[in-house]
Amino acid sequence: MRDAAPKTVYLSDYKPFPWDVETVDLRFTLDPHATRVRSTIRFVPNPHHVQDPDTPSAAMFLHGENLKLIWAKVEGIPVDPNVTEEGLVVGVPPGAFTWEAVVEIDPANNTALEGLYMSNGMYCTQCEAEGFRKITYYPDRPDVMATFDVTIEGPHPVLLSNGNPVSTSEHHAKWHDPWPKPAYLFALVAGDLVAHSDSFVTMSGRHVDLNLYVRPGDEGKCAFGMEALKKSMKWDEEVYGREYDLDIFNIVAVDDFNMGAMENKGLNIFNSSAVLASPETSTDMNFERIEAIIAHEYFHNWTGNRITCRDWFQLCLKEGLTVYRDSQFTADMRSAPVKRISDVIDLRARQFPEDQGPLAHPVRPESFQEINNFYTATVYEKGAEVIGMLKRLVGDEAYAKALDLYFERHDGDAATIEDWLKVFEDTTGRDLSQFKRWYGQAGTPRLSVEETWVEGTLTLTFTQDTPPSAATPDPQPQVIPIAVGLIGHNGDEVAETRILEMTEKSQSFTFEGLGQRPVASILRDFSAPVVLNHALSDADRAHLLAHDTDPFNRWEAGRTLARQSLMAMIRKGADPDPAFLNGIHAVVTDEGLDPATRALMLGLPSQSDLARALHEESHTPDPAAIYAASETMREALADRFAREAPQLYAACQVTEPYAPNAEQSGKRSLGNAMLSLITRRDGGARAEAQYEAADNMTQQLAALANFIRAEKGDEKLSAFEAQWRDDRLVMDKWFGLQVIEAKPEKVAETVERLTSHPDFNWKNPNRFRAVMGSLAMHHAGFHHESGAAYQLLADWLIKLDPLNPQTTARMCSAFQTWKRYDGRRQERIALQLDRILAQPDLSRDTTEMLTRIRGT
Repeated sequence: MRDAAPKTVYLSDYKPFPWDVETVDLRFTLDPHATRVRSTIRFVPNPHHVQDPDTPSAAMFLHGENLKLIWAKVEGIPVDPNVTEEGLVVGVPPGAFTWEAVVEIDPANNTALEGLYMSNGMYCTQCEAEGFRKITYYPDRPDVMATFDVTIEGPHPVLLSNGNPVSTSEHHAKWHDPWPKPAYLFALVAGDLVAHSDSFVTMSGRHVDLNLYVRPGDEGKCAFGMEALKKSMKWDEEVYGREYDLDIFNIVAVDDFNMGAMENKGLNIFNSSAVLASPETSTDMNFERIEAIIAHEYFHNWTGNRITCRDWFQLCLKEGLTVYRDSQFTADMRSAPVKRISDVIDLRARQFPEDQGPLAHPVRPESFQEINNFYTATVYEKGAEVIGMLKRLVGDEAYAKALDLYFERHDGDAATIEDWLKVFEDTTGRDLSQFKRWYGQAGTPRLSVEETWVEGTLTLTFTQDTPPSAATPDPQPQVIPIAVGLIGHNGDEVAETRILEMTEKSQSFTFEGLGQRPVASILRDFSAPVVLNHALSDADRAHLLAHDTDPFNRWEAGRTLARQSLMAMIRKGADPDPAFLNGIHAVVTDEGLDPATRALMLGLPSQSDLARALHEESHTPDPAAIYAASETMREALADRFAREAPQLYAACQVTEPYAPNAEQSGKRSLGNAMLSLITRRDGGARAEAQYEAADNMTQQLAALANFIRAEKGDEKLSAFEAQWRDDRLVMDKWFGLQVIEAKPEKVAETVERLTSHPDFNWKNPNRFRAVMGSLAMHHAGFHHESGAAYQLLADWLIKLDPLNPQTTARMCSAFQTWKRYDGRRQERIALQLDRILAQPDLSRDTTEMLTRIRGT
């Protein structure tokens, strides 16, 4: 039978825990099926707690799930708590007291990968958000912070936990973490591992030992991750003044992991795909992603660990700020314009649909049933955009002062959004009550602009409108920083970037003393996460594409021209717009631009983005027509670059030894963009030469993708599999590439074939996502008129849910835009949603997601 109706948790119901925890002592005796955990916890009354009149003063509730209680004591006296599926209630004395308990758990059968579980013989943990309650009984909430002592006993050469090592011997290790932390930051790893070691000297001269632990055989994939860690530590000192605070920093690579990585204090646990890299097995994009994730998790040491969140509604406080910091880091390490454009592409692909559909929620939600379902693009990416807007509004100097005050005032605290905004108000004297709406309102604001030109004065009148939603039925005007510059008809910038602060529903701004009417470059650097409606002529957009001094808006002009041309092709059967083709040709062949930017300029709007645009214009999107128009446009680009593509390809070949730096990566990106155009004309001859000569995965995988697109990939796919079948991360690429590059009518068939492959381990999140995630991303294939992909994904979600609810629930978002499409497709999707919801033992995670998507 399915559990009772899930309980909804509300932000407004927050109450402090009645007790503070002074110290935690944990002792683990490891066994695959019968691990014993002994806990000794010192509780003292919380002076900030207001007693609930409905709760007896002598009763304490501790979270606990899937635990076998062996015995429990309070102040050394055996007790018999009232144990339920969610935890236990026990009578306690007034004042301070010590709780002791021994529980038994089964890590080997913990397929949900939350709490303590096993991955290929290794013990590891994942406690965020509520996994610690599957390890022992405890107040598993982020506002309960304590120092931890951990003793581990087990037949393993490596036994790790948080903090600094106290003692180690054969089959025994003791760790002490001097910094108070919530239980979600607890970590334990035990296994047969090898360390790639290094060290770092902090800005105060303190020596820190660094270790990256991996399975035997992966030692050759550690060097880049270690260098990324040291760069992150140095950058955080130089830019934010944050110094590392323990004697040791450990990272462990784990194959079975639901997320990318986890910032546990002093012991970061990483999905193998997010830390292991070598030129032969990893692409340039893999290297950049690894660098960013390592930075993100390290930056959490201060924005997440030293200062954590009071409750899970404040998740955006640690995640939005840390995403913003890791974006700054990547921009500094690589190309700031390329990073900004890439971030916006990702935001529009992942967060905008979320904000505009049934899964919409504010950056800080007001309620939830399953917190795992709110690790979303809204909390992370939109949360980071909110930080960026705040920095634009107050300026760099005030931002730095506010952050210094934040670290000083709240070090060791479990903080809130109100605490965060208060440091900016105290630093700048600004009232941020209206800005706070960015945290409390769901939806993407629509920003419209009208221009008026009168005798040397340009007036821009903006109107903002946020569509109402179930999460925010009556949205109010928000503070929107609008970055504007003006480009003259000779291509010069006649007005540098100016930040216009919009606070009303409709508001006008003027630019005076202008000789001729300029072209307005609006929302530079994507200064706010809004949808801009700016009715420019194609000629004016082409002018911005050619001359705008803001890299983002130059890219945006080209992207808008491409979208308009594609929309006309889809709706009216028009030919590709020559103005767009010529404009892109001029930009891509401009050697004054770096190759990475030119490669981005060449990209087309995603098919999902085109479907969204059609839907917003009250047209029912036809996935097959969208796919056909996109292919026609790529053919037109291949024709337009027929002469230059081979020349650009040759100019982008790197002769130096492989390095995953910005310069080489940019050349390979542009070169492979040219290769895709060349393949449309030579049938794969150039790709054949690149595949055979490739000494790195970027070049080999790009060539393989072109073979698949040309429908000549069978032989190369077999050869690739034979070469890499023993490398699990490369094989994830092999699985995913075949789905994402398949013709729409063959996508479901391809997935059926791959899921029958002996190496398709569907219980491994990386392998499952490689196939099913690629299926969901293939717009025309997933929405093929047969409906086969809908049923296929539903079948696998039903199969996975009993074992791994978290991964299942997140994959359900593939259906979130289902009401965009025609009635027949809606019927087929609704059938599958109802079939999944009808499962008798469906998890709380998946039930909540699908109920919101279905609208029932």
